[in-house]
Amino acid sequence: MDKAQPYGGLRQVEISSLDLRYEHCRLKSRVAEKALLSSILDHGIRDPLQGVETGNQRRVLLDGFKRYRCAKKLSIGVVPFYCLAEDEAFGILELLRISNAKSLSILEQARLIDALYSIHKMSVSQIAVLLERSKAWVSLRVGLTRQMSECVAASIFSGAFPVYSYMYTLRQFMRINSVSK
Repeated sequence: MDKAQPYGGLRQVEISSLDLRYEHCRLKSRVAEKALLSSILDHGIRDPLQGVETGNQRRVLLDGFKRYRCAKKLSIGVVPFYCLAEDEAFGILELLRISNAKSLSILEQARLIDALYSIHKMSVSQIAVLLERSKAWVSLRVGLTRQMSECVAASIFSGAFPVYSYMYTLRQFMRINSVSK
């Protein structure tokens, strides 16, 4: 049931085999998670969790953190999983490519792009070419996470501070008036 397959394959995997290293890149919403918990209780997990294979039956989760937390709360030990790519960096790129359809927020895009830039040592140009976006689009997102203090980022990504308020009020004030972190 938990055999490694080439990327692109949908399979059922043990929830304990999922690596959550990118959970900090995704926004939390208690309201959305509560509604999802109810839906999963009634209908099961309809959309597979998505990520990449890293070997030894470990999978790095990139999309589906709310579904993961709901499955844990409901003691679901096996979940549907779709492998986006053979490599972690290419998995992130694939998730960003499909994000228009899946609606990643600009802050989630920024955190994932920052991971490509910082952890996987890709240049802004490389990321732009691979995502078929402009260098300005990528640069904006790389800079966005670096403008946030750790405290603000933790509050926003935990769902304690509204993204809208940060993006349209606090961030503009910080940028225009050069207020320090």
